[in-house]
Amino acid sequence: MYKVKVYVTLKESVLDPQGSAVKGSLHSLDYSEVEDIRIGKYMELSLQKGDYDVEARVKEICNKFLANPVIEDYTYEIEEVVSQ
Repeated sequence: MYKVKVYVTLKESVLDPQGSAVKGSLHSLDYSEVEDIRIGKYMELSLQKGDYDVEARVKEICNKFLANPVIEDYTYEIEEVVSQ
């Protein structure tokens, strides 16, 4: 089995209104040292082992379903889980 951690964030060129709202709230609570904040998504997938390229499959899942490649970037980590 594979455990995959996927991180999705807005591209740098895309405005992040949710991040701006959180930044404003932090500043109003006297956390003025916060210069910027971007909001993203974190997902964990468990994939069965099979006759397929795991990295290619994860990229396909991210591009077709988990992220909008027009406005979002994603990174991922693949970990092979060894059952005992």
